[in-house]
Formats: sequence, C-alpha cells, structure tokens
Amino acid sequence: MAQVPVQTIHRDPQLFYWILFPITIVMILTGILRHYATVLMSSPPKPLDLRSTREQRSLLHGISLRSHFHALPTPANPMTDPSSMDGMMGMMKNQMAMIIPNTLIMSWINAFFSGYVIMKLPFPLTIKFKSMLQAGVGTKDMDPRWMSSISWYFLCMFGLQSVFNFLLGNDNAASQMAQQMGQMGPQASQMFGPGVDPNKQFMAEAENLAVIEHHSVLDGVEQRLLEGIRV
Repeated sequence: MAQVPVQTIHRDPQLFYWILFPITIVMILTGILRHYATVLMSSPPKPLDLRSTREQRSLLHGISLRSHFHALPTPANPMTDPSSMDGMMGMMKNQMAMIIPNTLIMSWINAFFSGYVIMKLPFPLTIKFKSMLQAGVGTKDMDPRWMSSISWYFLCMFGLQSVFNFLLGNDNAASQMAQQMGQMGPQASQMFGPGVDPNKQFMAEAENLAVIEHHSVLDGVEQRLLEGIRV
C-alpha cells in the first residue's frame, strides 16, 4: 500500500515570535479594550421612583387594553417606535466598537504579514478547508493543514471567546456573540421624558378608551342558551 508523502515546508522559526505571537496578543488586548470601551460608552438606565413607575404601568395598562381588547394584532414594526431609539443607539455603539478595531487589525495584518505561512495543524483536513485556512496564499498544491497569517487572525477572532470569558467573566462585551445578542431588544425607555406632559398622555389615553365599543361574551347568553335547548 502506497503511503502519502508528507509535505514539509522549511519555515523561519522567528515567524512564531514575529507574526503568530503578536497577532494573538493584539487580538486579546483588542478584545479587552473593546469590552471596557463598550462599558464606558453604555449609559446606565436612570432609576425611577415609585410614583413614576406606577404612572408608567397605568399608562401601559391602558394602551394594552385599547390595543388588545378584541384580538391579538400583528406585531408592530419596531423601526416605527420612537421609544426604541435608545436601544438602537446602544446596538449601533456596540457594532461600531466591534467593526472599527477589526478593520484596523485587518489592515495591519494585510500591510505587514500578508502571504506568510506560519503554522501547521496537527490533524488532517480535507481540501474544503484550504480556502479558509490559506487566505492570502495563492498555492494550489499546499497541504490544507498549513495556515496563513490572515487565517490565524480569523481563527483568533472567533476562537478567543473562552479566553475573554476567563479574563473578563461570562457577561463581557468582548465576545461578538454577546454583542450581537445583548442588544437584540430595546430596553424599557422613559415614557415621561423631557417635553412630554404626563397629564396630556393620560387624558388622551382616557379618550381613546372611552370611544371603544365594549362587547361582552355574556350579552344575550340566556337567549342563546334557550335557542340551543329548543333545537
């Protein structure tokens, strides 16, 4: 049985210290800085007193009663809700804190480390992994286990979440999944903000509830029961 020849590439040992090690350290430091930058940019919600909380809950109860008194409507478009602007702004800040560092690091790697083969994985891979692991290296006959510097950057970007969880805790902003899922829904906003008169809001909601025509399922229940017995 013929044996597959092992492909050997003679590399400079200094590549580990001047390419692989710096990229890994920069990615870890960037994730830590991104976490603290996100924490500093995020504005904590202002606590409400008991009276304001009761007023908000009362107004929300009236709005919910007016909106869902007959049937459950289709979900509203969240983009048309002005109260979701705070959540959208927080999501935009987190996205910018992720996009800007990744763009700068990608430009840095393309400028200084493009085209380098830095390491070989210890396990066999199929040819489908060649385009993913050898980005920036235009060779057709190279073993898919060899990895380029750009591919190592992408591997660090998606594989350092456990390191960030160890250094910063589970609830950290350095993890990209945490950034994407953390701000999926808008936070509860202040209903009585600057320039909004609570009295006018309650009066308008009271007028909206007054014009609703109330129908009870118990109206005429005796007549319907007698008609059912006669049949």
